[in-house]
Amino acid sequence: MEPVIDQAFAAALYSDGDAGLDTGASLLAADPSADAELLRRGEEFVRRAWDRGWLPADVVRLVRRELDGTRAGIAAALITAETGRYARLPPRWSAQLAELPAPPPPNRPDRFSYASAVLDLYRLLLRLPAVEPVGPPPGDPFGPGRPTRLPPAHDEPRMLTRIRALLAKAEATGFPEEAEALTTKAQELMARHSIDEALLAARTHSAAAPGACRIGVDAPYETAKAILLDAVASANRCHAVWNSDLGFSTVVGFEPDLESVELLYTSLLVQGTAAMTKAEAGQRAGGRKRTKTFRQSFLMAYAQRLGRRLASDTARVTAASTASGGGGDAAPDLLPALAARDIAVTDAAERMFPRTTSTRVRGATDPDGWTHGTEAADRARTGGPGRDRGITR
Repeated sequence: MEPVIDQAFAAALYSDGDAGLDTGASLLAADPSADAELLRRGEEFVRRAWDRGWLPADVVRLVRRELDGTRAGIAAALITAETGRYARLPPRWSAQLAELPAPPPPNRPDRFSYASAVLDLYRLLLRLPAVEPVGPPPGDPFGPGRPTRLPPAHDEPRMLTRIRALLAKAEATGFPEEAEALTTKAQELMARHSIDEALLAARTHSAAAPGACRIGVDAPYETAKAILLDAVASANRCHAVWNSDLGFSTVVGFEPDLESVELLYTSLLVQGTAAMTKAEAGQRAGGRKRTKTFRQSFLMAYAQRLGRRLASDTARVTAASTASGGGGDAAPDLLPALAARDIAVTDAAERMFPRTTSTRVRGATDPDGWTHGTEAADRARTGGPGRDRGITR
């Protein structure tokens, strides 16, 4: 006789709609002896996701987007259990695991409801498409049976610690001028850090190649958020490609620049959302009700303005570094070193994404939202007048 777990999977995972889920959940709810195998199969589904290019944060983000927070918590518990098998994890995984949502509480709902949620999750995991890998899947170089987790290879560079602190202060302050100064200083440090890394790589003939990371671009107003991320990536010598169907952008660049993009994008989104909420409250106090169009126009203006300002800030720091020579012989080496890295990033992005489309985005229809968004971008100290911005998809 076919095991209950296989009967439940056949009913629930390979069909659409609630009827199959109900049948599978009923079978599992009636047979507690299948619980251990149900969890083991879940860990196997998670392991297959790594082979298809997914990372922990990607999986949880998609589950929350397509299903709900309860199922995202179940996914997080499976991920934690599965990744506990490895002695060493790829870069970025430890940070992602630390930010996973809490697992479901021990006092589960009735067995049927829990089994239905698990099968609903497994149905989604089973159908995950392959995505472009942004690093190796986890592996255990010491062989099986070594569950000890190794510490990171090195601590966070001091420069990134300073940048993180500046951006945290910019997010926390209630004074726009202070937030502007702090964000500007952070971007200048990022640009100088990138220049130092480029010069060091050129002089040591480093074999380092561009890498990639994925950053979530969540609804609502995801188009404006994708434009903002594209602007931050471009200003930090990276290339961003947006996958609107799966809700993330893949950013290609050298590792120090990728870290800068993640930090700055997150901070600017926090600052922009806070400014938008404040501006919207003022509009609604005056009797205005068109909230959605105001927010969309605000974030579009914020993203485009910031893009121009970020590019200007980076160009200014680069020009100053070239002119000064960094106190030594940096000037003759700098521009060729930066050009070589730009070419390497472009080549890597084209290899990862041989077929992309660039979409010009318009549609900001609210003048008040556009004006407030532009002003907020100026306060965040990152834009300037110029052309419409497109995004790569």
